[in-house]
Amino acid sequence: MTATKKLDVRSLAILGLMTALLIVFSFTPIGTIPIGPLSITLNIIPIAIAAVALGPKGGLAMGCVFGLLSFLQCLGIGIPSGMGAMLFSISPFLAFIQRFIPRALDGLLVGMIFEACQKRFGGIKASFAAGFCSAFLNTLFFMSALILLFGNTDYVQGLMNGRNVIVFICAFVGVNAVVEMISSTLITGMVGTALHRAGILPLDKNV
Repeated sequence: MTATKKLDVRSLAILGLMTALLIVFSFTPIGTIPIGPLSITLNIIPIAIAAVALGPKGGLAMGCVFGLLSFLQCLGIGIPSGMGAMLFSISPFLAFIQRFIPRALDGLLVGMIFEACQKRFGGIKASFAAGFCSAFLNTLFFMSALILLFGNTDYVQGLMNGRNVIVFICAFVGVNAVVEMISSTLITGMVGTALHRAGILPLDKNV
């Protein structure tokens, strides 16, 4: 088997495993911890791991899968999302954009960040950075899209309750974001460390 074929098989195996994990997280309570209208999600972790193992293309692929599964939750498929259902009732198209684009962009950028950090700091430190960025960017893009696309609706205005955008975002996702960033950083970092030390991924800074 050639090196290219081995790489393709490895890539498909990783993508398949991460997709299966995302499906399990999205259709069972394992991956979602509801807190008010939002939920702490573990779905960002498979995105980060795919970005670490396969780079921007892998991160983008898993981000797209997460975005599609997130949109399905607006329809009550998988773990229902109260916010998603409300946004879907306002505009199905904008709800899809708000759910899909931030996750796809998150995966793509995390893969790019990992590759940049790997060249400078090595694969292990880059894995921890990718885990943190996956959670941070997911929250940043998700909330930015919410404000941009639905900020003038009665629903979001009611959630904001007269607060400015920055205060609203910090209050709305503060605990969720911190927990997601901690869990994603640690788990992705540990998985990345294992993959690099096992020789599955290159360990050197310049590889």
